[in-house]
Amino acid sequence: MLLINCPWCGPRDESEFGYGGEADITRPADPDALTDEEWADYLFMRKNPRGLHREQWVHEHGCRRWFVLERDTVTYEITEEDRHSGAPTRPPAKAGIQ
Repeated sequence: MLLINCPWCGPRDESEFGYGGEADITRPADPDALTDEEWADYLFMRKNPRGLHREQWVHEHGCRRWFVLERDTVTYEITEEDRHSGAPTRPPAKAGIQ
């Protein structure tokens, strides 16, 4: 099992976390101006590097906060945790509910 260090809760088993995909992907400023191919590229195409990779994770069975890890995809070694990642700390509120 992979041991992930939640920046808020400390080291926990990977079964407590959910993988959120590649980090640092910028949403297009004007999605309506994109072609279908460009939109599909934004939605589905991701890097699959061998070596260091920045990933978003959420502590689903803990504090429920998002953070970014830098992980080596070959050795699974986690080299950095970033709590100030810009990832959401909670899901957006539904209309009329705070």
